Amino acid sequence: MTEFEFVRYSETDASKHAISKFEEIYRKPPENVVFTPYRICPIGAHVDHNLGKITGFAIDKGIYIAYAPKMNGVVEIASLQFPKRAQWHVLSTPTEKQNDWADHLRGATIALQSRFPLKAGLCAIIDGELPIGGLSSSAAVIITFLSALARLNGICLSPQELIDISKEAENSYVGMACGKLDQSCEIYCKKDNLLYLDTRDGNFELIPQSPAMKPYEIAVFFSGVERSLASSRFNMRVDELRSAAYCLKAFSGMEYGKFNETNMRDIPYEVYLQYKDRLPENFAKRAEHWFSEYQRVEVGAEAWRRGDLDEYGRLSFASGRSSIVNWETGSPELIRLYEIMTQTDGIYGGRFSGAGFKGCCMALIDPTFRESILEKVEREYLRIFPQLKGRYSAHICRTADGVSLE
Repeated sequence: MTEFEFVRYSETDASKHAISKFEEIYRKPPENVVFTPYRICPIGAHVDHNLGKITGFAIDKGIYIAYAPKMNGVVEIASLQFPKRAQWHVLSTPTEKQNDWADHLRGATIALQSRFPLKAGLCAIIDGELPIGGLSSSAAVIITFLSALARLNGICLSPQELIDISKEAENSYVGMACGKLDQSCEIYCKKDNLLYLDTRDGNFELIPQSPAMKPYEIAVFFSGVERSLASSRFNMRVDELRSAAYCLKAFSGMEYGKFNETNMRDIPYEVYLQYKDRLPENFAKRAEHWFSEYQRVEVGAEAWRRGDLDEYGRLSFASGRSSIVNWETGSPELIRLYEIMTQTDGIYGGRFSGAGFKGCCMALIDPTFRESILEKVEREYLRIFPQLKGRYSAHICRTADGVSLE
């Protein structure tokens, strides 16, 4: 294997892989290893960028970084999921993205350096426990990297600072119009609790699992689709939703200012109902998803509070359907995975995870049906997409704590 040759793991101890590779390359042990979990969002998809409410969990799989300081200020970093090592200086990070996997980390360096003086760089190896796509791996990588770089520079970041810096890296440098869903789940979540977050003001509640709740596990089904030419459609959907909000303000006589500062959260539901028929078809669909998802989140949080997993799962399935019909996202592979899940005994609910153009579906499942669920989903999916045999995979996960900032 060449120094940073692409490697793929089905399910391994990524911490050990990161440490082993670090020691192989740098001939010394890393100073520290940091872990950030992946996240799932059963209800609350595609609303955070317009200040909606979300529910989510961190899961017990994620990203590890093994690292040591470089006192000359150089950042030298490699991911075992990508083929090339990246390098830059903390005081002269390229201001334009380089169109590779490390752009998220360059953006994070610039965002951190704009707030705090940086002197130390780092050498590091990153590894992830699951295939890439749909579990907010980009946010997890940013948070993991920021945790390491801040620590080496004597910076103690608050949870809110870590969320804001991570989001700025994706919005301003990478150019993804995401909200705070991913980062918030990966930081605030606690094992066996549902995160219920209002992305407008950042207020959140951790709703404990009710003693009356049925047992459940989290299944993650990776489609095998790892590349997509449609990622720019994510930003288009956000623009369409924001355009709908701008139109509704104009129709109703509400005051409006800059387009990029307009959010659907500004629009009272009554205004939407009164003027929705005047919206262009695509704008109307995006608005319908946003408002219906907002309502599903509120109802879902109360269902979780009383231990009604059947209702929470039903709402998650409804969220997935709205994402397909109203948000109009989802690759053919992910849509078929979702449809198979809806027809499989023992699955309470689920949807595709992330933007929906590649990656995975998540499901809340009854553990007593685990083997039959795994067998049926794989059989039915590969019957339709036999070319993805060997790339499709399924994993059983559980809820977990968010990243530790100590």
